[in-house]
Amino acid sequence: MRPAPKPAAPKAPGEGPPITPSGMAALRARYDHLLGTERPAIVDIVSWAAGNGDRSENGDYLYGRKRMREIDRELAHLARRMKACRVVDPARQEDRGRVWFGASVEIADEDDNRKHLTFVGDDEQDASKGLIGWSAPIARALRGAGLGDLRRVALPGGEKEWEVMTIVYPDPK
Repeated sequence: MRPAPKPAAPKAPGEGPPITPSGMAALRARYDHLLGTERPAIVDIVSWAAGNGDRSENGDYLYGRKRMREIDRELAHLARRMKACRVVDPARQEDRGRVWFGASVEIADEDDNRKHLTFVGDDEQDASKGLIGWSAPIARALRGAGLGDLRRVALPGGEKEWEVMTIVYPDPK
């Protein structure tokens, strides 16, 4: 019988996955909304429904309890993410000539098809808005690239080569 694996050592503050200040604010806003608005409303509904008698056939009670478990699960997830993530302000990036976390880049393929991408934390990615998670294949391929650099990216449809056309970071405040 093999011994149980040792749990991974907890990461020190500042060693977790990166997130932008606005991404952390969005996680905090969602957490506060669930804890301060949605959960108390569900608690009121469940309390009212519990006072109506038979709980086994009471839809408000059953649905309310289910929704409360969902909210509690999401609150726990958000709390873990906020604790694990480290806030990285892209405006403070010193090496602005290379692609690092928080950079907004324009890339072009062999056919001069251009894309505008911004590299953000994995918790705030939204490909439809051009927000690409820092652990995505294209982000990993472009890390450290400078203007004019060519990088190959493995995509589901095969490899593609991209050239870095522009690199922009937010202005320091």
